[in-house]
Amino acid sequence: MSEGYVVVLEREGTVYGAYSPDLPGCVAVGESLEETVRLMREAVIQHVTALRRAGDRVPPPTTRLGAPDLELPATAVGIVELELTPLAA
Repeated sequence: MSEGYVVVLEREGTVYGAYSPDLPGCVAVGESLEETVRLMREAVIQHVTALRRAGDRVPPPTTRLGAPDLELPATAVGIVELELTPLAA
């Protein structure tokens, strides 16, 4: 079973943001949590695809849900793990 990328979800005013600690620079912003998670899934796919096309190393998902060293910002409203099995190849 493939493990996915952990995504931190934040809220700032009326918008939500998301990022993955394992994929620096890969972010998404949406008007709802559902939209933000969907957009983040698309962003991760595009990010990993771009890294591969450029011949760059794709960082493996190393952050784990519930890990004691996972620091969440005060604006965090949740965390999810995105399973992206088709990208494992």
